[in-house]
Amino acid sequence: MAPIVRFSALAFAIALLIACGRAPAPLTHDAYIWQRQWTPSLRSAVDASHDVVRDWRVLVAQASRDGRFQVFAPDRESLAASGRPLILVVRIDGRLATFDAAALRERIARIAADWPQAAGVEIDYDCPTARLPAYAAFLRDLKPALGKTPLSITALPTWIGSSELDAVLAIPDESVLQVHAVQAPQAGLFNADVAANWVSNYARHTHKPFRVALPTYGSRVSWNEDGTLLAVESEQAALAAGAVSSELYASADTVLAFVQHLSADRPRGLAGIVWFRLPTTDDTRAWSLATWRGVVTNQLDRAPLRLHLRDAGNGASDVLLENPAAADAAAPARVALPAGCELADGIDGYRLEPNSTTPILVAALARPLRAHTTRAIGWARCRPGTFTTLTLQGTQVS
Repeated sequence: MAPIVRFSALAFAIALLIACGRAPAPLTHDAYIWQRQWTPSLRSAVDASHDVVRDWRVLVAQASRDGRFQVFAPDRESLAASGRPLILVVRIDGRLATFDAAALRERIARIAADWPQAAGVEIDYDCPTARLPAYAAFLRDLKPALGKTPLSITALPTWIGSSELDAVLAIPDESVLQVHAVQAPQAGLFNADVAANWVSNYARHTHKPFRVALPTYGSRVSWNEDGTLLAVESEQAALAAGAVSSELYASADTVLAFVQHLSADRPRGLAGIVWFRLPTTDDTRAWSLATWRGVVTNQLDRAPLRLHLRDAGNGASDVLLENPAAADAAAPARVALPAGCELADGIDGYRLEPNSTTPILVAALARPLRAHTTRAIGWARCRPGTFTTLTLQGTQVS
């Protein structure tokens, strides 16, 4: 009977640890509401998402590069109706010409006082690494000005190599590490391996709870001829005439796999995920709401894409790409049409691959396919009976 007693004691000890809170709670999910205007689609997204969100992190003010301080007007009624706590986010442009710490501190404290029900204040400042000591001083003065309101900050991976980082992270009650960014044309918007390394290193620098900000969006990025960044168009348009452009998207499958990795191999102090940004039907560069919910709930719907021919008259057909799933799908890099199609050309981000024996449409700036949508990607002249509907697999998509 002795071995059974020892096993029972071990089982009891494990159960006691779990009961005492030693086992980590599941990762929570917050969402940034970054929209300046509260449209019907934003209100609808808030109403449809409160069941999977712990907190809303709402942009309430911004200190612009030119020194202007704008205060926005979130829909208090919609936020209150959602029943979720609210964290006020104040964005400070990292290129701010003159950083008036006293004036910023006073304005932020006034905003916090105007929202007494808020669960916290977050400062989103892409501070240049060289200015981290000055930023730490600003945060030390700001924290008592907020009274009992918890303080959060966003953090950049570029800070990890600084000896000043620990001093900065010791001040706020928590931090949010942003691991999505435009670095170079070939690097994309989100790299899971690079992000995992950032999170692991960051965890060694903070003794407070932290969260990881992950993307739900894509960006049109413009580059100069020397490869330097010219403009990024995400939630706001950016004019960059004459530049070389790329469409960069964060794959929902890649991001979901990363969340699963963080859950399975959880760094010390990691409390949850913050999503940038809450998708709406107005936001053409964000995932669909169904896709985001699928990632958050670990139930991402997938189905093979389908290719259709639709008679366009005069012997030509529209080439249609259909996504029957309830989640967005990445645009195929290459779509090979059957041998019965002799002439073709691409549209809406696709072009004809030159010198191919059968027509192949190649993605250049193709957008992802929204859930349950069909989109024309080109036209073709095909012999009668070639195909009407084709499931894209094997050689059709690569």
